[in-house]
Amino acid sequence: MSSNFDTSPVQTQMAVSVFKTPVGREYHGNDRKSTGRRRVFVQTETGCVLGMDLDRNDNAHMVKRRLQIALNVPIEESSLSFGDMVLKNDLSAIRNDSPLLLTRSHMHRSSSTPCLSPSGRDIQQRDRSGPIEILGHSSSFVRTKEIVNEIVLALKNGVDPVPVNGGLGGAYYFRNSRGERVAIVKPTDEEPFAPNNPKGFVGKTLGQPGLKRSVRVGETGFREVAAYLLDYDHFANVPPTALVKITHSIFNVNDGVSGNNNNARKKHYSKIASFQKFMDHDFDASDHGTSSFPVSSVHRIGILDIRIFNTDRHAGNLLVKKVNNYGNFGQQVELIPIDHGLCLPESLEDPYFEWIHWPQASIPFSEDELEYIEKLDPFRDSSMLRNELPMIREACLRVLTLCTIFLKEAAAYGLCLGEIGEMMSREFRRGEEEPSELEALCIEAKRVLAERERDPFVISPRTQVHEDGFQFEIDYDDCASSINPILRFNFGPGRNPLSKLEETIEEEEGESEEKDVHYVPERVPSASNITTSLKKNLSLGDSSAGHRSAGEQLPASATFVKLSDMNDEEWGVFLEKFKELMGPVFAQRKSGALVQRQRQRLGTSCQF
Repeated sequence: MSSNFDTSPVQTQMAVSVFKTPVGREYHGNDRKSTGRRRVFVQTETGCVLGMDLDRNDNAHMVKRRLQIALNVPIEESSLSFGDMVLKNDLSAIRNDSPLLLTRSHMHRSSSTPCLSPSGRDIQQRDRSGPIEILGHSSSFVRTKEIVNEIVLALKNGVDPVPVNGGLGGAYYFRNSRGERVAIVKPTDEEPFAPNNPKGFVGKTLGQPGLKRSVRVGETGFREVAAYLLDYDHFANVPPTALVKITHSIFNVNDGVSGNNNNARKKHYSKIASFQKFMDHDFDASDHGTSSFPVSSVHRIGILDIRIFNTDRHAGNLLVKKVNNYGNFGQQVELIPIDHGLCLPESLEDPYFEWIHWPQASIPFSEDELEYIEKLDPFRDSSMLRNELPMIREACLRVLTLCTIFLKEAAAYGLCLGEIGEMMSREFRRGEEEPSELEALCIEAKRVLAERERDPFVISPRTQVHEDGFQFEIDYDDCASSINPILRFNFGPGRNPLSKLEETIEEEEGESEEKDVHYVPERVPSASNITTSLKKNLSLGDSSAGHRSAGEQLPASATFVKLSDMNDEEWGVFLEKFKELMGPVFAQRKSGALVQRQRQRLGTSCQF
């Protein structure tokens, strides 16, 4: 079926409309810079998208009113948000090509509220931006623009995209004029649990917690882009990725959302989506023995995973491509990391690093890798992402900053990739999930911060270390098997059971603050007592060990440490204390005082 983008105005609830007066202004393409106009894309929590131009005098109420007129959506008790920012009225902080989100209060929300066909067609004009529009103007998107041009030409020649059968979310292969796959597109409103998910995983609205509580529904797309932008010099081989507005009839809109019959599927729908170059490959890492994987490739992907705190690095999202065959000397392969939608969570949880026990992860970093790590600047990275992806939440950037600092310090002390990954991963013993060593450092840093607020003259933990070395207050959980000193945490008499994703929306809304418990230890030793294992009396309820299949719902990961509850001044002090605490821990581990042992981990892969 050939797509015709030069016909009548888009007639569906997913229309990307442009207005004339009195409620809007006509889109004039490149004169936005001279007139101060900004092109934005407003998305409702059920996935409806409206593209519009903002002028200097526009405000949040005018944006909502345009949505109501064009899409016939209710706007009572609604709020317009841009990342962390709730837009009360002033829109001066909104950047060009930004996606905004319209949400309604719990009292007025219904997951079945339809987005009806647009009314007021006499004021609607066809979107003149074309079938694919890149959100952002980074020089990193040059290759993406070339792919977009190939696809647009193919669409005009009748070469339509095809759906991807695997995975939990909606995804589509877009092809060139020769019928070759050149890009994979994942709409934000078709993610797992999103309103228009085509595979039955529905029940939430955009902005609510998703497969991971620390990653909201509809926000995995810009994380895919963030991973690509952070992969400086193509170090880890992340494929070119961008956020786009894209229009086609193949996209899915569930009947409960559209309020229409199945004929609606033949209409064109505009969506915000991640757009990634399709990489030719021979298989993925789950179909191939890991022994042939180059050490440098594993290290480089691991370095990226640590920086972005990847919570879902499994073998299925590591593509393997044969590059050379040396006969008896074996086959050389290239690794290509994909699917980074569950990186940069809003709070620390249990990451999932498939490579953590691969033999390559135990080999020390090379000089080139150490030089690359040394040059990393988390504050520059955060500034870059704020500029390129202004909708990204500040909590995600704090996770990036914290993990990059941790990586740099650990590498400088001579720790290998596997050791660093272990220190960031939670342990699972006796049916209970325990904080990682990284989280233990954060808990101690927050304790020092809290003491400083109570007493500004509190002594720094570094000054409490005895001159003759480390101070240990050791408590063992099995002297024969547990060789790591354990922190003396007291988390109270109660247990915090792991919540499940099948909670109703109402329960989730009302209890979200209670579930994201910020544990504050009653008593924690000084910095030198921070060790590589945590308290046996930390209880989080029952959970099953090992991996879960892709079809199973995942347990909600507990939150031991929040980074978003500090203001900028507190965050700065927290980082200072965190850096002070790391030294003794890394030196202790490197000295051989702590014997390494195999961990039993709770880490669960989502396998999308």
